Amino acid sequence: MKQAILLIIGDEILSGNVQDSNSCFIASAMKGIGIEVKEIIALADEASSITRGLEYALANADVVISTGGLGPTKDDKTKKIVASFFGDELVSDSETLAHLKNYLIKRNRAELFEINRSQADVPSKCKVLQNHNGTAPCMMMEEQGRLLFVLPGVPYEVKPLVRDQIVPLLAEKWDLPYIMTKIISVVDFPESQLSEHIASWEDALPSNVSLAYLPTGNRVRLKLTAKGSDKKALEVQLSKLSEDLKPLVKGKILSWNGDNIAEILAEVLKERKLSIATAESCTGGTIAKMITSVSGSSAYFIGGIVPYDYHQKIKILGVSEESIRLHTVVSEAVAQEMSKGCQNMFDTDIAVATTGVAGPNKDEFNNDVGIVYYSIRIKDKEKTYKLHLPHLVREDFVNFVSQRVIQDLVVMLSLS
Repeated sequence: MKQAILLIIGDEILSGNVQDSNSCFIASAMKGIGIEVKEIIALADEASSITRGLEYALANADVVISTGGLGPTKDDKTKKIVASFFGDELVSDSETLAHLKNYLIKRNRAELFEINRSQADVPSKCKVLQNHNGTAPCMMMEEQGRLLFVLPGVPYEVKPLVRDQIVPLLAEKWDLPYIMTKIISVVDFPESQLSEHIASWEDALPSNVSLAYLPTGNRVRLKLTAKGSDKKALEVQLSKLSEDLKPLVKGKILSWNGDNIAEILAEVLKERKLSIATAESCTGGTIAKMITSVSGSSAYFIGGIVPYDYHQKIKILGVSEESIRLHTVVSEAVAQEMSKGCQNMFDTDIAVATTGVAGPNKDEFNNDVGIVYYSIRIKDKEKTYKLHLPHLVREDFVNFVSQRVIQDLVVMLSLS
């Protein structure tokens, strides 16, 4: 099996100022054509770091893909270092120069041509893959059968370069095996107990199949990965392994083939022809964002509101001032009234509502950081949940609660 190493170049990545999303996308794209990513390495924008990274990666992988450091400014050093590494020199590529000029003219930025002209300079030995969404091209170098792809770092430039050019090139060049995955979502089963409970099944897995435990909230995703040359045989194999697992996790399965909780919810809502709306306070619209991230969500998502100020909960959703006075805005009573008001407002089958304190400070009612109530209303049935997550920073709190709300909604739907 061919293996790849990803080199993520940039001081901004190492400093934590920018989050690396490229490696996740590239790794997934490589897996899709049967190439295993064995390492992802972050490197500083300096010659010694990049050179060491290239030496190591090209000695240990069939494919090396780097991102970052291809801009026109002095801190972008990758291209010069790559040329030096291969004992090459930079030359102006006429095709890239013409592409660059045309790209800037089309975007009414012709005045930037002279500033960006150097981006048409590439190693003389490289194969250029034109970047139709930016000014820095992708450069491919080959040495002793090993391939290096040097990409810019902007995600919306990286994705089409990988998807539309690099993936087809690699798939055509090599006879690659299939890597297939199946994800089984288990709920209310702690990871350690689940591992012990299914140990006999896991120990009997074939040598071409691996298992990973991926916990998310109180959900554990069992990720089965099978490798082989026969796609149909792998599908049958994964299906058989799932059937063998069923008696061991009966009653604990959220989905037999689902990873993204919003996609799992989408399947249920479309199958049952149910509509949903959201009223979010502490989650700030994240639940609505997750639901609408799924293509076709307009078939079931009617709308959502973020009544952050408690006066808006009263004005828009009809939450009673008495409930807030007696229980504060972060309470079971208020969560329930929010979901009821949301259901009435949007006239939906389902409504979910959240109210809590994301932190880092207490709210105006002196409620502790990390407390959250959320109400899930399915037609005339309602259930309220309470969590206390003082250990989570604000962003993690919002993401955790949003995931948990959708997950508990799916569980409620599965039981109804």
